[in-house]
Amino acid sequence: MTRARDRLDAATRHLEPPFAAVDMAAFRANAADLVRRAGGTPVRVASKSVRCRHLLREVLALPGFSGVMAYTLPEALWLAADGPDGPVSDDVLVAYPTADRAALARLAADPVAAARITVMVDDPAHLDMIAAAGADPAHPVRVCLDIDTSWQPLGPRLRIGALRSPVRTPEQAAALARAVAARPGLLLDGLMAYEAQIAGVGDAPPGRPLRARAVRWVQRHSRTELARRRAALVRAVRDVADLRFVNGGGTGSVHTTVRERAVTEVAAGSGLYQPALFDHYRGVTARPAALFALPVVRRPRRGAVTALGGGYPASGAPGADRLPVPHLPAGLAYSGTEGAGEVQTPLLGAAADTLAIGDRVWFRHAKAGELCERFSELHLVDGPGAATAVPTYRGEGRAFL
Repeated sequence: MTRARDRLDAATRHLEPPFAAVDMAAFRANAADLVRRAGGTPVRVASKSVRCRHLLREVLALPGFSGVMAYTLPEALWLAADGPDGPVSDDVLVAYPTADRAALARLAADPVAAARITVMVDDPAHLDMIAAAGADPAHPVRVCLDIDTSWQPLGPRLRIGALRSPVRTPEQAAALARAVAARPGLLLDGLMAYEAQIAGVGDAPPGRPLRARAVRWVQRHSRTELARRRAALVRAVRDVADLRFVNGGGTGSVHTTVRERAVTEVAAGSGLYQPALFDHYRGVTARPAALFALPVVRRPRRGAVTALGGGYPASGAPGADRLPVPHLPAGLAYSGTEGAGEVQTPLLGAAADTLAIGDRVWFRHAKAGELCERFSELHLVDGPGAATAVPTYRGEGRAFL
């Protein structure tokens, strides 16, 4: 840990914190591990977990990765647009349905964008909105059906999983596929079924053996049910129209999702940066790659220092697991009365006495791409030289959500 801190400090000594950095050796190792776990199934990169065009291009240039999973349609239009270096990707799937009429109109009016972008639908109202935007049969808008993957062992009364699509059964999926086929300006392109209760829930929470056993039991039974249902869903939809892709999985479930023959690609992104929320998965062995540095500006007493800023909580249900994690030097913890603060963050522990005013503390964000909403640049630590800065979405003047 000391060597890692020394290397990060040396590569960024010319910078004044706060700033964010990416350890490129860890980033590439994590990418290789995702490809290994995918076992030959293409990995579509989830852009919300990266939020940096330079790093999206970097990972898409590696064998085993193909296409982008975007989080909004305006973002997809930007990533798929031709520029001096070409588009970031010519195969962009928008992971969430859109109600952005202006963006839909841009998509429908642009044959190149319509060929490169697929939008998500799970309701006939989405189809009506796309048609109203002027979808043209000469260059139809591609759509993907989003499927509910929640586990419901006792029916709708007990639901384990994210509240996403209302489309659950093969009959419902086939009906929506027929509704797509009935609109000349739309083309059914794919099907997505993201198993959040498996991919996004750690199965090895520290110090909680009973919870770990319960999570594994739920995930095992959920995988079994979903594999059967996903295969039936794909068969039902293929009876209506061909599918270019069937997408599933996430960083936490890549290695299990690829066992299903119905799945043609998996999505992943968080595993590239390896944020703190992904530390407690038995199947994930990635290294922390994305970090941010804060300066020590006070020493209020022995065993305590205060860093400037640091109140960067992650989205999701509020809790301690949504806070950034003090990473280097090891052994620092938050004050129970202040936590990670907007303008100051007190840190406690014996390691505090090794820090002087002006020293740095390195943190890991709880989630992956959300760190990039706080910083305009990522400083890439790659080899023995000084870190190189590349812009985040924010640094390019883009804020999609």
